[in-house]
Amino acid sequence: MDVNVATAAACAIAGLGVGLTAAIAFRWSEREQARGGSRHNGTRTRPGTRTGGTGIPVHDSPLPAGVDTVLSVLRSCAIVLGEGDEVVKASSAAYAMGLVRGGAMAVEQMLSLARATRRDGEIRQVELEVPRPGGARAADPLAVSVRVAPLGSRLVLVLVEDLTDRRRIEAIRRDFVANVSHELKTPVGALSLLSEAVADASDDPEAVQRFAGRMQIEATRLASLVQEIIDLSRVQDDRLLVDVEPVPVDELIAEAIDRCRQPAAAKQILIAAGGTGDLYLHGNRGQLAAALGNLVENAVNYSPPRTRVAIATRRISSAAVLGEADGELIEISVTDQGIGISEKDRERIFERFYRVDPARSRATGGTGLGLSIVKHVAASHRGTVAVWSVEGQGSTFTLRLPAGHAPVDELGDGSPASPASTTEPTATTLPAPEARS
Repeated sequence: MDVNVATAAACAIAGLGVGLTAAIAFRWSEREQARGGSRHNGTRTRPGTRTGGTGIPVHDSPLPAGVDTVLSVLRSCAIVLGEGDEVVKASSAAYAMGLVRGGAMAVEQMLSLARATRRDGEIRQVELEVPRPGGARAADPLAVSVRVAPLGSRLVLVLVEDLTDRRRIEAIRRDFVANVSHELKTPVGALSLLSEAVADASDDPEAVQRFAGRMQIEATRLASLVQEIIDLSRVQDDRLLVDVEPVPVDELIAEAIDRCRQPAAAKQILIAAGGTGDLYLHGNRGQLAAALGNLVENAVNYSPPRTRVAIATRRISSAAVLGEADGELIEISVTDQGIGISEKDRERIFERFYRVDPARSRATGGTGLGLSIVKHVAASHRGTVAVWSVEGQGSTFTLRLPAGHAPVDELGDGSPASPASTTEPTATTLPAPEARS
């Protein structure tokens, strides 16, 4: 028994010694790790460390392992703040947006959120409007979503997402839906009232005929609006262009004149076409015809009686317009002697449903979509549309599109095929004045 007690005592003493030795070794190892960490992740400014204008060093290293890699792949711009509100890490987008300047957070609202999160450890998310960088207009701020979260025990992570474009697109979508609803409601409501009037006047043939005529006008207006909404939906993707072919400019002009023949004759407006002939574009014939037709139709609708609308064509070098000698452009200008467009309206006339004179547009059956379609057609064909106008003198809309080539006939002799025959317009063909743009 005494031997067993002695043995147990000896084992206990040995175990205690091993435990003390392990504890001392662990403590020493911990100190060495802390000492090494302070050498590598300390607050001293090392070569390559950025120093802001306030003298606060901006470090790239005191982040937990793997965090730097995660931040580099985030779509949102990221900012990591240290204990003294200094910027420890910031993405290039944060500098581009003006959120970080001189090694410090430049937006006081975000800094206040970071301080609050550092105090209580709670994650916060808000939407703010911040000034644009570079001293841009204060009336046009950036809309951002800010999410602030603790990163370890000392750091704070600020993630910022730019919502400006998303807000703009949402506003355009809301306006478009509201405008479409309003525009559709007008002819539909008129048709409903007219149908009731026809029913009430069933014993009056003259009244029925009059109301039926009005119903036909409203039905035509409704069909035109629906068709233009369909056309706009097809061309609003500026990168999409299908069914391309060589398109003779002379035929596009003949179609546009024929489209406006009746309203022009009713107002005794002369449509004159002139300029360089035998020009070709390369694109979607239907879209090009719609664009030019809308320009001529607008010119007729907004011109007083007994005036002239001129359509001029010419071939120009792209260097004269774009400053780049990479080809030739076909310029088609439509000039009227109408009411003109004010300077404030010229900035918005290509917006959907925008009208210079709403009362006149409703009287002529305009939908407010024609010029928007023209803009998208020009963009999809890698061209431009411009406007020159003076109130009381008239306007000139100018389409500039890349020049195309005449189609080669089936015999393969290299000679251009003859353009398809078109109905000769009744409008007199005269040399058009030089386009103003």
